Amino acid sequence: MASMIESAWAFLLANFSDFQLTSLGGFIVHESAFFLSGIPFILFERAGWFGKYKIQKKTNTPEAQQKCITRLLMFHFCVNLPILIVTYPLFKFMGMRSTLPLPSWKVVSTQILFYFILEDFVFYWGHRALHTKWLYKHVHSVHHEYATPFGLTSEYAHPAEILFLGFATVIGPAITGPHLITLYLWISLRILETVEAHSGFHFPWSPSNFLPLYGGSDFHDYHHRLLYTKSGNYSSTFVYMDWLFGTDKGYRKLKMLKEQECKAESKAM
Repeated sequence: MASMIESAWAFLLANFSDFQLTSLGGFIVHESAFFLSGIPFILFERAGWFGKYKIQKKTNTPEAQQKCITRLLMFHFCVNLPILIVTYPLFKFMGMRSTLPLPSWKVVSTQILFYFILEDFVFYWGHRALHTKWLYKHVHSVHHEYATPFGLTSEYAHPAEILFLGFATVIGPAITGPHLITLYLWISLRILETVEAHSGFHFPWSPSNFLPLYGGSDFHDYHHRLLYTKSGNYSSTFVYMDWLFGTDKGYRKLKMLKEQECKAESKAM
């Protein structure tokens, strides 16, 4: 398997420049991971599939979904792509490489774990700042236009927010100067995480049912349902930052009440 990946990577190196692989390649990886993972949730909602796993009963209209997709394409081509092009020299300066040999899985997994932890910490404070009165009104309210989120709404945001919180995603790779294939994998996993968190569905196989400290869709959906002054649940991936700073009290209280109701219903039966 490793030799197949190295052969495929060698083909890319032989046919594309380092700049193309980093900027355009990174953009293609991003778009592929984002839309391939996000579009199924639109189909689930429109067709009424997996209804019993939907967190909110309310659904979005096809017009609202189309508006989201149209603006996303505009933001991605007018904001995300230029950022990838402009930041290429920075990543090269910080030590990012694309040459063979490829890094070992231990190096890749260690770096990505570090990226998740660092991103979550930076995202928490940035996201919490966006819920202050002025920033919410002028910037973050765009993201909260969808009180009932679906996968693609994860990146529906004001351009200033894309820049502001995008910093949380790139700071880890900028510090460590990873191999480009590590960056591809990090981008893909981060997208899958945020799309799942905004999916609007909580399945029996959702990661939050198996991974300790992982927030997931149920955790983040609560954040979208409330007014900005009372939302909480500001973390992107994990739950410990909200627990440490008490910004998940409303969510934990609601969970406790639901558990008590379930127990009461079980006893009554």
